[in-house]
Amino acid sequence: MNHLSVEEKYMQRCLQLAQLAEGNTYPNPMVGSVIVCDGKIIGEGYHRKAGEPHAEVNAVNAVKDKSLLKESTLYVNLEPCAHYGKTPPCSKLIIDSEIPNVVIACIDSFSEVSGKGVEMMEKAGVKVKTGVLEEESLELNRRFFTFHNQKRPYIILKWAETKDGFIDIERNESNYGQPTWITNAWARRAVHQQRTTEQAILIGTQTAIKDKPSLTVRDWSGHQPLRCVIDKQCKLDDSYQLLDRQHPTVVYNSLKNEAATKLEYVKIGEVDFMTQILNDLWQRGIQSVIVEGGSATLQYFIKDDLWDEAHRYIGDVFFEKGVAAPNITGNIVRNHTFGSSKLLVYRNNL
Repeated sequence: MNHLSVEEKYMQRCLQLAQLAEGNTYPNPMVGSVIVCDGKIIGEGYHRKAGEPHAEVNAVNAVKDKSLLKESTLYVNLEPCAHYGKTPPCSKLIIDSEIPNVVIACIDSFSEVSGKGVEMMEKAGVKVKTGVLEEESLELNRRFFTFHNQKRPYIILKWAETKDGFIDIERNESNYGQPTWITNAWARRAVHQQRTTEQAILIGTQTAIKDKPSLTVRDWSGHQPLRCVIDKQCKLDDSYQLLDRQHPTVVYNSLKNEAATKLEYVKIGEVDFMTQILNDLWQRGIQSVIVEGGSATLQYFIKDDLWDEAHRYIGDVFFEKGVAAPNITGNIVRNHTFGSSKLLVYRNNL
């Protein structure tokens, strides 16, 4: 049985609110806030979209009787900002609203904020407590923290495999361009939903040639991730949907740098090829990337322990022979069932 303290229950509500904006706050983290007076929530809010008011602002604005703020506690899952960005600093709003107590889940590691919000409030006499449901808050914004702390995107490996452990049939040119569906429509819809919550999607040359994917969001509504393909020798031409210039696309290659409308070629050296790609994505501000490549691309990331999360879909089909699924070890943190298909979500142990 889950026994939460009073503070933890209010912080849990902050996390629930923050989650509502998943996929919409980039490049900002997901943040929720509640304001409590005499054991009752008198205002709550969350950050809905970058450039719009932060969670604390929406929570304060939701309080009908502003005189109660002087007797209240504000809960928020991430340290209130102390700098002027697209919106004024939330720490100043808390001080100006004369809110006496603030409870925070975790400190913001973003250099413009890190510790400065707490310092500003404490200097003004606000009583600040940190570390309430800290792990849960770090988990919620794992993409944001990985990006700022490790200087690379959060890496999600994704593939679908048969019950007998294959991700593809044996191919020849006669069946190139024909995807081999392994999972059912429900699972495929979940894949498209996930695409809307991540910032980029990456595949290798062989996957592009064999499947001719568009890498677009079709079975869900929301954000279209940046399409990326590793094509060292620039084998792909305009006949591939990936290069249709309908959505921003980056081709990582060994031959040229070239930029056109929604299509960019980025020349990468042979040494540490994948590290250079991740660094380029980081410099573009990409906080997360789904790697949907074939066996070779996926195994490269696994071999170098260069992954944070892996989504292994298993369909109710058998191929008997073909391209073997990647071998991966890690902690299974979630599993979902989509009728005849299922999903296992792994986390890297490191």
